[in-house]
Amino acid sequence: MPTEVEIILRLLLATGLGAIIGYERELAKKPAGFRTHLLVCLGATIFTLTSIYGFGDGVDPSRVAAGVVAGVGFLGAGTIIRNREGLVVGLTTAASIWAVAAIGLASGAGMYILAAVATLIILVILRFPWPRGR
Repeated sequence: MPTEVEIILRLLLATGLGAIIGYERELAKKPAGFRTHLLVCLGATIFTLTSIYGFGDGVDPSRVAAGVVAGVGFLGAGTIIRNREGLVVGLTTAASIWAVAAIGLASGAGMYILAAVATLIILVILRFPWPRGR
């Protein structure tokens, strides 16, 4: 069991990393921005910590992780719409919500380097001017 200080650090790491991705989405004027990404990342961390340390031995924490993945998928689906031109928009925002949940799971599990590097990779993907196919 991690100390209370380590648990707080995991929560703060998730908050910071989720905020970074959320700030990028906010700058891009996407419907799910700063607070949404921060809360998804922090929530996933809380679920992870609770599943690993809150229920004692004999509980499979991977079940909670699977539940987070499925639940966040529904949240992300709410950002996907078909606009007036018939184009589907919001897929990248939905994917970023899903990705910050994974960052939250990694933070809660104490996988700090994984969480930080994943955040950097996601930022590159979101900020780099990739070509768009139509």
